[in-house]
Amino acid sequence: MTDAVAHLHVCITCRAGLPLEPGGVPMGADLYAALEACADGAPVVLRGVECLAMCALGCSAAISMPGKWSYLLGGLRPEMAGDLMEYARSYVASGSGTIMPSRRAASLKDMIVGRVPSIESGMREAAE
Repeated sequence: MTDAVAHLHVCITCRAGLPLEPGGVPMGADLYAALEACADGAPVVLRGVECLAMCALGCSAAISMPGKWSYLLGGLRPEMAGDLMEYARSYVASGSGTIMPSRRAASLKDMIVGRVPSIESGMREAAE
C-alpha cells in the first residue's frame, strides 16, 4: 500500500428508506461489511459513521483525501461494494479526486450526489 490513502465513510445505520425489523441489520451495515470483505490491500481507510444525513437517497458514503475533492455518494447497495472499492482506488490514483462517469463502473455512474473542495486549496475544477 502506498502512503496515500483515502478515507471512505459509510453510513452504517442507513436503512435505505425501509423499515427495520426488530433485530434486523441496516443495509448500510451490510454495505460496510461487504466493503471490508473486498478492501484487502486497497489504499482506503474504511470508517463506519452513524449518519450522513442522506436518508432519502438510500445507503450513502463519502470519500475524502487531503488536497482532493471529497465526494458524497448515494443510492448504494451492498452488491456495489466491489465497484465502490475500485472507485476508491481510482480516486486515490487521480490528481484531484475527480473520476468522470465514463471512468466509473456502470453501477456508480449516477451515484455522485455532491462534492466538496479540499480545505487545503481553492479548487476551481469544472463540475462533472
